[in-house]
Amino acid sequence: MKVIIAENYDEMSKKAAEVIKDVVKNDENAVLGLATGTTPIGLYKELISACAKKEISFKNVKTVNLDEYVGLPKTHVQSYDYFMKDNLFNHIDIDIANTNLPCGDVKDLDAECARYTALLGKMQQSVQLLGLGSNGHIAFNEPGTAFDSTTHIVNLTENTIKDNSRLFDDISEVPTKAITMGIKNIMNAKKILVIASGKNKAQAVYNMIKGPVVESCPASVLQNHKDVVVVVDKDAASML
Repeated sequence: MKVIIAENYDEMSKKAAEVIKDVVKNDENAVLGLATGTTPIGLYKELISACAKKEISFKNVKTVNLDEYVGLPKTHVQSYDYFMKDNLFNHIDIDIANTNLPCGDVKDLDAECARYTALLGKMQQSVQLLGLGSNGHIAFNEPGTAFDSTTHIVNLTENTIKDNSRLFDDISEVPTKAITMGIKNIMNAKKILVIASGKNKAQAVYNMIKGPVVESCPASVLQNHKDVVVVVDKDAASML
């Protein structure tokens, strides 16, 4: 793992954006694995700025997202489909037909899991962006998830629901299930980029980088990947 410690969130976002910009500059047909949540927003703003300045173009880029809530329509303001359009896709020159997310608003979730796993088999991520949960989860792969897992439905833990409740009016509105890319799908990416900010992520960052490779800390599996870049701010790196 290559670990980059930034001074603060803004610097973390800039340094992480450089990693993705380099991938796109070197391959105009790159497949970007993208993430949601509050942590990547600064990074996405950097990519929007770079696109506006004609430093990079997303015209031929394809994307795959990590996950989606179960039960929320795409038009819901807290759906990850809405998030990606609002925070990135609507502001860059990407063909929306080249963007892909799992769909959590379908009757046959098993079929949707199979569809998305098949799609990922045809679209190896040039780089996969990951946030890091305070309990060490990556995507919605909670502690205890098998390292050989593919796209699956998860029951969100109380900890994760609590973390996500800040984005909803009330914790009772937070979905309790999600559809997520599995750990095997994530590890198939050519490069993995992890970003984390804040002291509440410090223990998870330590466990990911220096702890044992165990399913109780899903992010620890990244130690087994050949090309991982971790960009964290000083607070998130405080236990290293």
